[in-house]
Amino acid sequence: MNWEWSDIYSHPLWMVSTAILAIIVRAQRKALWNPSACPVKLNGKTAIVTGANTGIGKFIALDFARRGARVILACRNKDRGTAALQEIRERTGNQNVHLRQLDTSSLESVRKFATQILEEEKDLHILVNNAGASGLPSKITADGLEITFATNHVGPFLLTSLLLDLLKKSAPARIVNVSSMTHWRGELNFEHFCDSNLNHVMDATYNHTKLHNVIWTNELARRLQGTGVTANSLHPGVVMTDVMRNYNFIIRFLFNLVGFFFFKTAEQGSFSPIYCAVSEEAEGISGKYFDSDCSLVLPAPAARDPALGVKEYEFCERLTAKP
Repeated sequence: MNWEWSDIYSHPLWMVSTAILAIIVRAQRKALWNPSACPVKLNGKTAIVTGANTGIGKFIALDFARRGARVILACRNKDRGTAALQEIRERTGNQNVHLRQLDTSSLESVRKFATQILEEEKDLHILVNNAGASGLPSKITADGLEITFATNHVGPFLLTSLLLDLLKKSAPARIVNVSSMTHWRGELNFEHFCDSNLNHVMDATYNHTKLHNVIWTNELARRLQGTGVTANSLHPGVVMTDVMRNYNFIIRFLFNLVGFFFFKTAEQGSFSPIYCAVSEEAEGISGKYFDSDCSLVLPAPAARDPALGVKEYEFCERLTAKP
């Protein structure tokens, strides 16, 4: 008997086997560590989560609220932030959840946000730099920065720097920077910050910023030794979020189609950041990089070079210094 490909595709076993494969693959996405099994409470603690109105950030904030923390949602979009605020309060019963506007692509917005936090908050125990964007069209911000670099790296750098004294005063405290495994594909070129020699094909710019995130985090951890404040970076996993919202319809469709079977949900993507922020296992660990299974792994070689870390930190300090 001669078989045609159409005979295979139309056979009932094809659909059954595909469904079974999908179930198996989805089951394999289960993390080794789950926040629901972590007994740590955050009563009396204050946490800031940037980009908390959607995706991973919202689930991080939701977890902190369930643990009893005072949670500050740092969001660019006020309407979406308000919707997330109401949802988190309703689902957790924690009314000590608050919204503050923050656009990490604007240094003015970052300074305004930090000033408000320093005026209103007596303590800060957890800072999660989660806000980020991919696929943004090429643009130079009012600060003279390429917009993806401003959003994903320079803004979070400045925010953390402005809040460092409060974090030290509140120690023990933790800084968690959400990076990506794609930092391995990033390039270290400081001219990129102002859009010089920068390739905007697909997610190349995003990858560069994620590499800078890890390099900065490791140098920050070195500078924080002995203060009681830790700093770690991580890869949350390949996650089904709206991070692809700036790409065209076809790319988004393919991403979502593949993602349904193989990628993590936004809730699952929040596990690694939550682990770094609250778990007893991560207590005292600093200057490390975690994967999406909450395991310590080595970052790209550039991120392990102390000299590059110093150069990175000093460069960003100059970029964010007031004129």
